[in-house]
Amino acid sequence: MVGVDEVGRGALAGPVTVGVLVVTSDSPPPRGLNDSKLLTRLQREALVDPLTTWARDWSIGSSSAEEIDKWGLRMALAVAATRALDALTISPTYALLDGPINLLNVPGDIAFGTELPPPLTYRSLPALSLVKGDRRSATIAGASVLAKVSRDRWMSSLAESYPEFQWGSNKGYGAGAHLAALRTHGPTPEHRKSWKLPQMLSPEAP
Repeated sequence: MVGVDEVGRGALAGPVTVGVLVVTSDSPPPRGLNDSKLLTRLQREALVDPLTTWARDWSIGSSSAEEIDKWGLRMALAVAATRALDALTISPTYALLDGPINLLNVPGDIAFGTELPPPLTYRSLPALSLVKGDRRSATIAGASVLAKVSRDRWMSSLAESYPEFQWGSNKGYGAGAHLAALRTHGPTPEHRKSWKLPQMLSPEAP
């Protein structure tokens, strides 16, 4: 069984990232494991080693801001999930997913843009979608934590190239400093330009 969860859906910049975690034993999960949103950064970081020891296998997959713009968010999430599952060393037979939708499939292959996304090779994998699954399933919670830590580290590394956006603290979400920098400097290549981003102020603007 593989737990699947995503992070970054609501950000203005950076990738969407999907974590997958496979558990095959009856050993208890690491102490303190919970929905990643309910944990501090230090708590999430401290769980990484215990989680990767507890799991039979785990992986991370992402879709970039450029790919979100090309395919739309829903398809980009499915591609990120596919990439994460492809990177596992074992083949999952059943998936537990957080939220009301199946991240592994896109009904009708909804996408926009001229470049086709890669095939969704796990769209038929038996799966159960659980609302608030990251609070109901330790497997999903583990995937949530690994995805969150991975994406946060990536956004912090990008912050070195774009310090004015303060991604080290806001991780690409719409915090005040991020929005102010967008209005002053305009979007970077890491921004989702198909979204309704705040417009850069003209030189004549007050």
